[in-house]
Amino acid sequence: MRRWLLKRNLWQIKTQETKHLTSNFSYIVGGLTMQTVPENRKVSPSLTFFTIHGMQFGIGILGFQRLIAKKAGYDSWISVILAGIATMMIMWMIYKILEIGKQDLAETHQFIFGKLLGKAFNLLFISYFLLYIITILRTYTEIIQVWVFEDLNVFIFTLIYLSLCMYIVFGGFRTVVGMMFFSVALPSYLLILFSYTFEYADFHHFLPIFDHSMKDIILASHQMSLTYMGYEAFLIYSPFVKNTNQSKKWAYLALLVSLIMFLYTAVLTFGYFSEGMLQKYIWPTLTTWKIVHLPVVERFEYIGIANWCLIILPNTALALWCGSRLIKQTFKITQKKGVLILCAIPIIIVPFLKTRQQIDILNNVFGHLGFLINFIYIPFLIVLVWLAKKVKAKGYQRKT
Repeated sequence: MRRWLLKRNLWQIKTQETKHLTSNFSYIVGGLTMQTVPENRKVSPSLTFFTIHGMQFGIGILGFQRLIAKKAGYDSWISVILAGIATMMIMWMIYKILEIGKQDLAETHQFIFGKLLGKAFNLLFISYFLLYIITILRTYTEIIQVWVFEDLNVFIFTLIYLSLCMYIVFGGFRTVVGMMFFSVALPSYLLILFSYTFEYADFHHFLPIFDHSMKDIILASHQMSLTYMGYEAFLIYSPFVKNTNQSKKWAYLALLVSLIMFLYTAVLTFGYFSEGMLQKYIWPTLTTWKIVHLPVVERFEYIGIANWCLIILPNTALALWCGSRLIKQTFKITQKKGVLILCAIPIIIVPFLKTRQQIDILNNVFGHLGFLINFIYIPFLIVLVWLAKKVKAKGYQRKT
């Protein structure tokens, strides 16, 4: 009997200690309720490679060469490398934010700013993902209108395209990641087509090196922001990755592969086009495909454009998933309702963007917003997370 009472008392003491530790933890995180994602809804750390690289390898690679060449000419290949290194530094900051703060962006915002102000910053990222969807859709429909179907009904195409995205997102995060895998693996043969430009390329265009000022090279790196964007979505879906620490090597590998592919594309494009000719083409990548002639296909760029739909479909789906998850966490509504909201807005807005000037403004606004979030807000956020944790830890020590 005494032995039984002793075991019971020890169990009660352990239970009280556990409750005490739990209450202390809740205090330190500012009263946040930590939601654990079930293991069967998580993905392998290695699939982080496809989610990050897949988001970067989208619509931007079709025309970034002209934009960076405007600023730094054929020295822009240096800008591609600098921008790629900068993304790796920001990725390191993202992991540090998740390590020091909470398991995802919404909870980190609440941890730092509180409920109301945290929701306001969540709205910034919801707007970002919404603009991401609109930019991809309108840019791609413009490409179809210019190169394939001039009389394409933008409204109908947007409606069908977003219906496919909704179908993917409703399947869950694992379905979205599965589509990201196929978007990277299946169209990879398109990279081989760039080898056709070797025969006509003149690499003397790159001489003399450093013909532009460092200021011009940095400005060209800023123009790369639209092309390199997408990796910051990891802040939202990180809780759905098993063993986040093990995903680091895959995340950095994805960024490195993206850097190599953008550099590869830029070098071949600069070798193929003269600097004056390059400024005449909005999508230099598509123009280089015109030299590809196969016995069974006369206009290979049509196949490339059709395949690009498979590349950007998962991009849009992942952006839709991230935005709808933030809506769910911010406004306490179901994620399905968030998906419907984020789909309804582009269906209304995209058909009204008709001229090249309007689409160019859209891309510029999105590029500037992406630069602001990635290279200004995220470094600022890591400082705030570190300070908030220090302040709350000191406040807890005083109370105890």
